[in-house]
Amino acid sequence: QVQLVESGGGLVQAGGSLRLSCAASGRTFSSYVMGWFRQAPGKAREFVTVISCSGGSTYYSDSVKGRFTISRDNAKNTVYLQMNSLKPEDTAVYYCAAGSGAGRTPLLQSNVHSWGQGTQVTVSS
Repeated sequence: QVQLVESGGGLVQAGGSLRLSCAASGRTFSSYVMGWFRQAPGKAREFVTVISCSGGSTYYSDSVKGRFTISRDNAKNTVYLQMNSLKPEDTAVYYCAAGSGAGRTPLLQSNVHSWGQGTQVTVSS
């Protein structure tokens, strides 16, 4: 299995931007669809976005569509999440995930093979 380590979280004011990175170990990175999930305090973990193995297809939840962009660099075994126009309701722990699927529909948690440890994103109003 691939091991995932996120970075880039932090505190930002509403309307600001952050870029999260997720570095993967192992030589099979390009065989996984990669996704981001988040979990706010007292809430269940929710799907945010996914990208296909090649990077040619992406899918976003309605809550982040038009503000967040997922990308991947298979040569660097890294997936990114660019977050713009951040809102206080985006505050959560963000988790990187490696899984199976086509990258054109939400990544189901049951299809996740590996999780990162999470990185905190806090958006102040």
